[in-house]
Amino acid sequence: MKVIGALLILVAATWTGFELSRKLQQRPKQIRQLVSSLQVLEAEILYSQTSIIEASDKLAGQLPKPIGAFFRLLADNLQLQPARLYDCWEETTESWINGTALKPAEKDIWLQFGQTLGQHDFEQQQKHIQLAKTHLERELLDSEEVNQRYGKMVRNLGFLTGLLIVLLLI
Repeated sequence: MKVIGALLILVAATWTGFELSRKLQQRPKQIRQLVSSLQVLEAEILYSQTSIIEASDKLAGQLPKPIGAFFRLLADNLQLQPARLYDCWEETTESWINGTALKPAEKDIWLQFGQTLGQHDFEQQQKHIQLAKTHLERELLDSEEVNQRYGKMVRNLGFLTGLLIVLLLI
């Protein structure tokens, strides 16, 4: 019985370490997807001059989860309340962000960008998109560094913590 309990503790701690490491790996990938979504959004809004509802609908189909899910939720919310773009953007971000590996810094950049969306002419809107992409690229570099520095350590630390707990209990 002790052996089974020890194995369960070891497996749980190791799994926790791998899960935390996976989140560290997912963050740069998701930030890249955000940058990519801004590029596509820029093309849709500035060059195709589609509405934000249509652009969100297209982005939802083009982008993988979880970024595509954001644009799906946004398109659905905007169809229910088309006059309140920033309110829908903020509400969608708040409900969506917890299912991602993104940190509060990316959330703040995303919300700040949402405040400017649809508020300016095309030239100013393009500048705001470029600014948001620049901020996200800075966060991308930081997240890649954190992943490289701590990813393997977190996996090993999970296993070693489980081993320590097992040894203390025996």
